Amino acid sequence: MMHLPLFLARHFHYGGENRQEVSRPAIRIATIGVAVGLAVMIVTVSVIFGFKHTIRDKVVGFGSHIQILNFATQQTAIPMPVCINDSLLQVLRRVPNIRHVERYAMTQGILKTDSDFLGVMFKGIGEDYDLTFIRENLRKGEIPAFSSTKSSYQLLISQKMADKLHLQVGSKVYAYFISADDVRARKFTVCGIYETNMKQFDDVLCLTDYCTPIRLNQWENDQCSGAEILVSDFDRIDETATHVVDIVNRTTDHYGQSLTSQTVYEAYPQIFSWLSLLDINVWIILALMTCVAGITMISGLLIIILERTQTIGILKALGARNGTIRHTFLWFAVFIIGRGLIWGNLIGIGLVVVQQQTSLITLDPTSYYVSTVPVELNIPIIVALNVATLLISLFVLIAPSYLVSHIRPVKAIRFE
Repeated sequence: MMHLPLFLARHFHYGGENRQEVSRPAIRIATIGVAVGLAVMIVTVSVIFGFKHTIRDKVVGFGSHIQILNFATQQTAIPMPVCINDSLLQVLRRVPNIRHVERYAMTQGILKTDSDFLGVMFKGIGEDYDLTFIRENLRKGEIPAFSSTKSSYQLLISQKMADKLHLQVGSKVYAYFISADDVRARKFTVCGIYETNMKQFDDVLCLTDYCTPIRLNQWENDQCSGAEILVSDFDRIDETATHVVDIVNRTTDHYGQSLTSQTVYEAYPQIFSWLSLLDINVWIILALMTCVAGITMISGLLIIILERTQTIGILKALGARNGTIRHTFLWFAVFIIGRGLIWGNLIGIGLVVVQQQTSLITLDPTSYYVSTVPVELNIPIIVALNVATLLISLFVLIAPSYLVSHIRPVKAIRFE
């Protein structure tokens, strides 16, 4: 046998011939309120998740998840060498959650053309370097075949550098390296141009062969600027960093240089502090949209209860308890909320998919680090938003539903 409140609620909701003129706009408004609230929440969460993950991936692309470097490097802007041998790399690769470890070398220099010059950082990488991020952000040309053993003097520069120095793929450019006792010049060929829209990298960082900075810095062959570590699960980065600290920190190489490590959070605290502020905006928007949905549902339920006063009186005269009638109108609210959730999902997910496919809404990359609004559909979060909207909307309707207990059968039956 069907549950009586559910049966009555279905009859009220789907019985088109019994619908009153007053309840139709009330139901529509309540449905729209739930739909708009959920759609805004889905779009907001998708944008925030997409934005945070996009910026995080850009920072990690050039900075890795965890870095091992000379302790003195954190105290000065001058690249300081450290020895990271193969045995240390093997130990690190056996740490859980570490998927890749690679050495790198840095040096400072000046790129000069006939009309302009620009101070930059040269990052030397080898054939074992993970180029996934660079490939995704390559705009022109091709990625050179970077080597750990020989210098081809091929260069990968940013679009900002190319614009400032008027360089194109295939251009020849001189680089000058100034030390305490001399100035050395090297001629590079621009093989590719990348663009990440991250000012911290695009303004100063260009890529070349791993051994080039080492020779220019006059370091030993087994010295480098440090090692970069990529993890498999970013959510476990703190746990992995603890393992790395136990292996690396407070140890010295055979040149007497102290090693230390830092996570991407520690290397770029200002960026991640800025991203963490976005979480506050998310909670504010979620709270506001939940209030919108709740208030419209309360208004709609009160109108429907008042409109069904005669029906409530008849049900009470036939012996229906207040609890049964309250449950009937709460089930009625479930049908309204459910329809609102369906429309909210269609609108919210639809807008996210449109942005994913067309990049319709653009941003100023100098301010936001991205040229279009990044979005990311997170199904578990969307399901959680649906469940939370349904439960919170029903919760706020419990108090208004007690209005039925104040309706007297005799007065209600005569009510017009």
